[in-house]
Amino acid sequence: MFGFLKRRRLPAGRQPGLAPDERVVAWSGATGDNVVVATNLGLWLPGAGERLGWHELHKATWSGRQLTLVAAREVPVEGADYVVMEDLPPLVLTLLDPDRVPEQVRVRVNRSIAHTSHHPLDGEAGVRVVGRRVPGIDGLRWTVRYDEGVDTASPEVARQTAELVAWARSGAGPTP
Repeated sequence: MFGFLKRRRLPAGRQPGLAPDERVVAWSGATGDNVVVATNLGLWLPGAGERLGWHELHKATWSGRQLTLVAAREVPVEGADYVVMEDLPPLVLTLLDPDRVPEQVRVRVNRSIAHTSHHPLDGEAGVRVVGRRVPGIDGLRWTVRYDEGVDTASPEVARQTAELVAWARSGAGPTP
């Protein structure tokens, strides 16, 4: 009678190795026998063997059938009190039964962002400064993402970036 109140259960053989404080919030069948599992801490992707944290997702789009994810990786920078990120190639997942996965991706990625602002550095190219919430870390994790064409090896760019991050940390910057 109240079948609509039943919660979908993830098949036991598809459960990823969750952390003690991690719980499944949505899941979807993907192509083949694969599943995509959204948890309170991140997204488990088919064949990845590890979770992609919400703070590691730069962009996600949903077409009604395909979820396109753009994750980012850290670029080592000596002496900076922020992390430089660069985008990885997009990953496109066809979700056969999306359930609430696209909604959870949108909500949780947006919730991880506490601050975002874009600043020109030279001409039209610039840097995006982002403060994100990361599970298990007090305060915000400050990252920057340079636009294409910015000379990231330039000492002047490093100086300006450090000033912009300090400005954002001070609470002077806009929030989403």
